[in-house]
Amino acid sequence: MKVLVVDDDPNIVEAVNICFALRWPDAELVDAPDGTSALEKFEIEDPDVVILDMGLPDTSGLEVCRTIRETSQVPILILTARGGELNKVQGLEMGADDYITKPFSHLELLARIKAVLRRASAPTPGGEGESFKKGDFEFDFVTRKVTLAGEDVQLTKTEYGMLFHLTKSYPRVVQHKTLLAKVWGREYIDEIDYLKVHVQRIRLKFAAVDAEFDPIESERGVGYRLSVSD
Repeated sequence: MKVLVVDDDPNIVEAVNICFALRWPDAELVDAPDGTSALEKFEIEDPDVVILDMGLPDTSGLEVCRTIRETSQVPILILTARGGELNKVQGLEMGADDYITKPFSHLELLARIKAVLRRASAPTPGGEGESFKKGDFEFDFVTRKVTLAGEDVQLTKTEYGMLFHLTKSYPRVVQHKTLLAKVWGREYIDEIDYLKVHVQRIRLKFAAVDAEFDPIESERGVGYRLSVSD
């Protein structure tokens, strides 16, 4: 496995190297101190996971994340300052898979990396059962396609997973913790921000097809349900 570590703080880079040396010695680490070299090394090295600091000397980590997401779905773990709630949400909105606040423990970092790799390699749900169709909305479980008025809605693996479980549970509400456990894993059941960000991303993708269509209804303090009708 190859890991690209993007951070201009040599202490952080050293901490990550020690972490892997102790717990994951077969991993190959490549580091970059700024956004420009990070994108260059990303193209050359083709890493399996990216650990990306939000505060870089030449550009923001958000911009690096956005650029990577234009061509790749490689797992991205962002590093944020403690209490950097805005950076965390912005990173998730740009397509990051997870985050960790500095300072972090070796065990916490490895647990997060293993979680994003597990999700990336997990099979896409579907493959059986009839298509679900209500009005212009259709979810084909065999082809794993989601369409609105016959037009494909391109979803990331995480967005697809969320919509899959909401569709399978229709018309029931899926509780926040249940949805987090099914899509991210049981260690994420308190990460409500993950749901909020991805629900918004899903809504925007459907709105690009039909500005009036909103496929997800929020049950405040409880969860989400698929909102479609004939």
